[in-house]
Amino acid sequence: MENKNNVTEFILHGLTQDKTVAKVFFSLLLVCYATIILGNLLIIITVKTSEQLNSPMYFFLRYLSFVDISYSTVTAPKLIYDLLVEKKTISFVGCIAQLFVGHFFGCTEIFLLTMMAYDRCIAICKPLHYTNIVNKHVCGWLVAASWVGGFVHSVVQTLLVIQLPFCGPNEIDHYFCDVHPLLKLACADTYIIGVIVAANSGVISLSCFVVLVVSYAVILVSLRTRSSEGRLKALYTCTSHITVVVLFFGPCIFIYMRPSTTFSADKMASVFYTIITPMLNPLIYTLRNEDVKNAMKKLWSRKVKRSEK
Repeated sequence: MENKNNVTEFILHGLTQDKTVAKVFFSLLLVCYATIILGNLLIIITVKTSEQLNSPMYFFLRYLSFVDISYSTVTAPKLIYDLLVEKKTISFVGCIAQLFVGHFFGCTEIFLLTMMAYDRCIAICKPLHYTNIVNKHVCGWLVAASWVGGFVHSVVQTLLVIQLPFCGPNEIDHYFCDVHPLLKLACADTYIIGVIVAANSGVISLSCFVVLVVSYAVILVSLRTRSSEGRLKALYTCTSHITVVVLFFGPCIFIYMRPSTTFSADKMASVFYTIITPMLNPLIYTLRNEDVKNAMKKLWSRKVKRSEK
């Protein structure tokens, strides 16, 4: 089969074709994106400058916030701009770049959330050995492994798509370039590649989700021997992470744990893991965490004192 490519750009259908609805989405998503940037930057600065937030949990949280900013930036600015224009286009090179970077940060976030569950499991189940098991050296290696895993996954996904022939049509029924919509446009039989994509993306999402479920099952079992106060404190800490995991992994498994098919619900499901979850992460981790809130108050009070001098 000759690898023939006559497509130089793709036309995106976006979230909606209704101009009135598009204006509403524009306002909402602009607020969401601003919240993502400001909220996650606030967490990064707070964790970086606070002496209290020096545990591995906050080390992982800082990197999660950075990934959230990067991941949402891959799709949100383009989506927000396209809601105001008639013709939504993206070059072939830009489309492939968006595919690569999106899967890179998305997969890295999956691994980071899994590492955070491991951290909570050790902290609650083996508190006396926690500092020895999850030390700074181990945390560094776990974060590095998350970045490498995301990179390898993204390279595989991109190579599967870029070698396909695209001879038209060039209209993508989505608001960003993803694997399934692109496979649908390829001028070739993509069944085998679709299976590989499902195995690559879907298995990573599902296997990490299983690890997360097992981790929290172990935590729940270990809490039976704790006092009611200790049990509530541990559950309070884990609830934030469980909420993020459900919001992020649910849509990912729905989209990627299936053959190369597209559904109308894919767009809204994608909004959850590309915009809604990165926006909610700062709120979930700060509103339910007294240590982070106290650190933010101290940071704010220091800035006020400096401005008064």
